[in-house]
Amino acid sequence: MDTFYDEIGGMGTITAIVHRFYEGVALDEVLRPMYPEEDLGPAEERFRLFLAQYWGGPTTYSDERGHPRLRMRHAPFEVTPTAAQHWLRAFRTALDGASLTPEQDAQFWDYVTHAAQFMVNSPEG
Repeated sequence: MDTFYDEIGGMGTITAIVHRFYEGVALDEVLRPMYPEEDLGPAEERFRLFLAQYWGGPTTYSDERGHPRLRMRHAPFEVTPTAAQHWLRAFRTALDGASLTPEQDAQFWDYVTHAAQFMVNSPEG
């Protein structure tokens, strides 16, 4: 039985989406300061491995980093509703560049929309 990861094209598709997302992050005045590393490559790699695993691909993320613990890992960063909206805008652009069916796009978008809302940990200002 194929996983969603397989259905959308596996690591190649995940890599392309995450790369486009981080191109947006690099240019975003709200998101870029939230990444302390000068090189976004390590963050891109972590997110790529996380999404691959989440959608049914290799378990490399957990093998290397343990349980995702997303809220804990993001706790040091002030994730406001505005930051979540910027994150979603960058992710929408990344998904729009992918060759997904409308159903696949909707499933991916539903997940990231909920994830973005879940990660908010600070009010505005």
